[in-house]
Amino acid sequence: MKIGAPKEVGQGESRVAMTPDSALQLQKLGYDCAIETGAGLAAGFSDALYEEAGVEIIKTPAGLWKAVDIIAKVRPPTETEAKRLKHGQLLISFFYPGQNEALMELARSKGASVIAMDMVPRISRAQKMDALSSMANIAGYRAVIEAGNNFGRFFTGQVTAAGKVPPAKVLVVGAGVAGLAAIGTATSLGAITYAFDVRPEVAEQIESMGAEFVFLEFEESGQDSSSTGGYAAPSSPEFREKQLEKFRELAPEMDIVITTALIPGRDAPVLWTKDMVEMMKPGSVIVDLAAERGGNCELTEKDEKIVSDNGVTIIGYTDFPSRMAAQSSTLYSTNIRHMMTDLTPEKDGQVKHDMEDDVIRGATAVHDGEITFPPPPPKVAAIAAAPRKQAAKDLTPEEKRAQELAAFKSQTKSQVTLLAVGAALVLGVGLIPGMPASFMQHFIVFVLSVFIGFQVIWNVAHSLHTPLMAVTNAISSIIILGALIQIGSSSVLITILGALGIFMASVNIFGGFLVTRRMLAMFQKS
Repeated sequence: MKIGAPKEVGQGESRVAMTPDSALQLQKLGYDCAIETGAGLAAGFSDALYEEAGVEIIKTPAGLWKAVDIIAKVRPPTETEAKRLKHGQLLISFFYPGQNEALMELARSKGASVIAMDMVPRISRAQKMDALSSMANIAGYRAVIEAGNNFGRFFTGQVTAAGKVPPAKVLVVGAGVAGLAAIGTATSLGAITYAFDVRPEVAEQIESMGAEFVFLEFEESGQDSSSTGGYAAPSSPEFREKQLEKFRELAPEMDIVITTALIPGRDAPVLWTKDMVEMMKPGSVIVDLAAERGGNCELTEKDEKIVSDNGVTIIGYTDFPSRMAAQSSTLYSTNIRHMMTDLTPEKDGQVKHDMEDDVIRGATAVHDGEITFPPPPPKVAAIAAAPRKQAAKDLTPEEKRAQELAAFKSQTKSQVTLLAVGAALVLGVGLIPGMPASFMQHFIVFVLSVFIGFQVIWNVAHSLHTPLMAVTNAISSIIILGALIQIGSSSVLITILGALGIFMASVNIFGGFLVTRRMLAMFQKS
């Protein structure tokens, strides 16, 4: 079978669904590859590069659609393109079936099958095909770059001879893939970053990236992202009012606001109202990543950059991934290639459209002359971080210390038991008739050493034991010196025990230095 990628006809669309590298991988699956002339030029891939990869160049779009069995696209097909579909042909692209019923019906009437890349279920096995996440990751990054391009100051704070420059304050609304990418980029540029999301389980992800999670003093019931495909669930009116109240409190302080709140199949909720824009300082920037579905900001205009009456720049571009066409095309074509891998289990260049497969079934909008949208819920839960345990969140510092101490005691109980058993065995050996009288003296010193060492370490919190590596190295050195003195004893047993002591203490010392070296390397700047 042959798979082909036409040139995108959408205004300003620079991406392409097949790169030379992905074509090589598709050929390994047994497919022949074709591409329309100039389809990859805007993304930096010339026809010559495709020819080197063994891809057939077809001059006209009509010729391409006619020559191939599988069409790979980025944007949903136009009506003209959809009319070119033929019986048995497979179309793989962003499709948005919930908003394109007429396109689905047209594809069904043509006898074609449609796999919508925007409908790939958010389950672990499908992450490699999750084109929405790939594009959202780029959009989040690019949103910060666009904000910086329109912001009149540094992101990071600086102290210069000319004066002190405060760091920019950035608020990211929505901590999905795009939001987390924006948080990471803003933080890496040195901004003080705040983030809000209706899902409390993402707070740890936000904080781990160096941002501050904006908490609401409101308990929202039913917010389970695992039951909504990994996305946030719609909020209650009460929660929404509390949310807007918090945003009004933050608006005068923020220099840059990036909104990403969007649920597939729904219009974007208005989260940044006109009065919030009016509260912001002149020169502030709002980047609305939900502009294509109406926008999270009340003043957003789709595909436009406007300046409000009080000097706030509002950016509503919908082509952020296309503004990084080479990177976007690389990631998207990889998503397509992984989808084709699942569709070609035998690697024989023949599509096996398995409707029992969760991923393939979830992404299929039209198949075998039937509209199969919407798909049934996936058999496995969507990816979502486990919620934090409430008990752990409410523990006082004293309770946490007591919990740590209890855990440490339970872990060391077995070690104490083993030491006691070992001491009893050594004592039994010492009581064997014929053993030298000096053995009991050495045994008493050994027992006292173990007892004192255990008492010294017992009251130290287990979380501090790794920094005590130097102390244990010193103790091991003492053991080695004592063992060297005893190894010349006339008793064979003491000689053996001394040799074992030297060996084990040496292992502990060298291992301790190795672990300490690795720990110090973690804190060194590259």
